[in-house]
Amino acid sequence: MSSRSAIEWTEVTWNPTTGCDRVSPGCDNCYALTLAKRLKAMGTEKYQKDGDPRTSGPGFGLTLHEDALELPYRWKTPRVVFVNSMSDLFHARVPLDFVRRVFTVMADTPQHTYQILTKRSLRLRRLAHRLDWPDNAWMGVSVETTDQLSRVDDLRQVPAAVRFLSCEPLLGPLHGLNLERIDWVIAGGESGPNHRPLDEAWVTAIRDECQKAGAAFFFKQWGGRTPKAGGRELAGRTWDEMPLPAAV
Repeated sequence: MSSRSAIEWTEVTWNPTTGCDRVSPGCDNCYALTLAKRLKAMGTEKYQKDGDPRTSGPGFGLTLHEDALELPYRWKTPRVVFVNSMSDLFHARVPLDFVRRVFTVMADTPQHTYQILTKRSLRLRRLAHRLDWPDNAWMGVSVETTDQLSRVDDLRQVPAAVRFLSCEPLLGPLHGLNLERIDWVIAGGESGPNHRPLDEAWVTAIRDECQKAGAAFFFKQWGGRTPKAGGRELAGRTWDEMPLPAAV
């Protein structure tokens, strides 16, 4: 239930849960749902050894995978790990006890760096001080349009070593973006046959705000029919900045 990742800002994905539900416009063309449907249509509804999750619950229902909790202990070399690329750890149907067990695994394996991303920032904020945050856990929220900026305020209250934003797919300008106590911002366009357009002005405004605030900026892609269709250059160069853990 892990796999080497093609995502530029991480190395491997780890899915102790799979399955999710739509909560905002960025979910409309969800790659995880598309992948799950394709795999089920192919009849590959089981887990391959050290491969991507082959199934979740009915449709794309949330499912807990107890066996996946052991995987990080087996990795011999340090890895940068995207937690739940096929789900959301702070989904309402993930019990607090299970979230705590995921955090225990992260604390027990300090050689790895874990990147957690959620769209459910309200539950994140409510649970944050009931969790023990190891130094190797980075916490992020998805922000697709100005309508999701409240998620950034929730994130600021989380005692994570690194706080980051994923503005991908970026679907509009982020008017009023405040990067106080935010360490890293990832921006990118949407990919797939139904991809929505990305305006360069939206991206450069985020980059400029990062530079003013001293936050690292990572431009993942322009998007298009395939992830690499539009390339990764912005203003004649690639932007692959990574954060340094900051004081919480």
